[in-house]
Amino acid sequence: MSYELTKKLSKIDTYIPPETSCRIKLDSNELPFDLSKEFPDEIQAAVANTAFNRYPDPYAEKLTAAFADFYGIPAELCTVGNGSDELISLILGAFLAKGDTVLTISPDFSMYAFYSMLSELRVDTIQKEDDLKINISKVIERCNNTDVKAVIFSNPCNPTSIGVRRQDILRLVKNVFCLCIIDEAYMDFWDESILNDVKDHDNLIVLRTASKNMGMAGLRLGFAVSSPRITEMLRAVKSPYNVSSVTQALGTLLLSHKDLIKARTAEIKERREKLCDELVELSQHYFAIEKVYRSQANFIFVRTQKAVMITEKLAERDIAVRSMGNYIRITVGTEEETAAFLKELEDILSVI
Repeated sequence: MSYELTKKLSKIDTYIPPETSCRIKLDSNELPFDLSKEFPDEIQAAVANTAFNRYPDPYAEKLTAAFADFYGIPAELCTVGNGSDELISLILGAFLAKGDTVLTISPDFSMYAFYSMLSELRVDTIQKEDDLKINISKVIERCNNTDVKAVIFSNPCNPTSIGVRRQDILRLVKNVFCLCIIDEAYMDFWDESILNDVKDHDNLIVLRTASKNMGMAGLRLGFAVSSPRITEMLRAVKSPYNVSSVTQALGTLLLSHKDLIKARTAEIKERREKLCDELVELSQHYFAIEKVYRSQANFIFVRTQKAVMITEKLAERDIAVRSMGNYIRITVGTEEETAAFLKELEDILSVI
């Protein structure tokens, strides 16, 4: 007899990662700087002092303290995860029951719906407005009138780069009965965080990642910040050894370099504005670029009917960007990478 996959697994397509061989990678929203190169001796010492024969600290106390200190929040409200993805999966699987409804908002990070499906949850979806903004009043109404158990979305949004202001997020949290999971992976590039409001709400979880402004994508490190009651449950249901000793040691070290991280973040924000202005300028001359969205993240979102063609032609020139339907998502890179991208993009636009 042959083993049959469960119905939910039979519907899953294998993930195909973005192009990785291009010389210039502007497709994954990564930080273009490797901050570890700034203090290699400290990195080497941290790894050398790690006991590989021992299990990691299940509470990640030093790492949690470093993260809390970086943002000025209580360490007892923080839970460390093996990337934000683990935390998203854990929260949806543990805090909701089979058949419960989770509300997502489209377009958004695809993994919210994916992990909901794996946990056998019912996914309800609200479409964003024509300007790609979230109508919070509609979200509140849907949550309260359709027995939604949790709502989850990114702020600022991946892929649109558009954010919802703090006052509107808090209006949502205060006016619904369900769990609100706000993914602030890109909030370091904006200034409307609700991280410091978590302690005042028992239905709120804020997610953060070390993969963006901190440049730790290779370490796989994420954080959940919530009320004492939710934090206690999160720590209880996660694997006790979910974050490796090496990741804990290097994450703690990198977080101690506050000034470096903040300087690089400010640099990306400055380059983002310049890149956006230059793309707007191109749109005045080439009608293939229909709209350039003002970004609150570390990437620019562009609407164009030629998204696939432009992405393919850029790849032929050793530059990777992300094609998403009738949109292109462009990560803010180094000054040299951005200049090369703009030069090749204009050359492509001139002949299509």
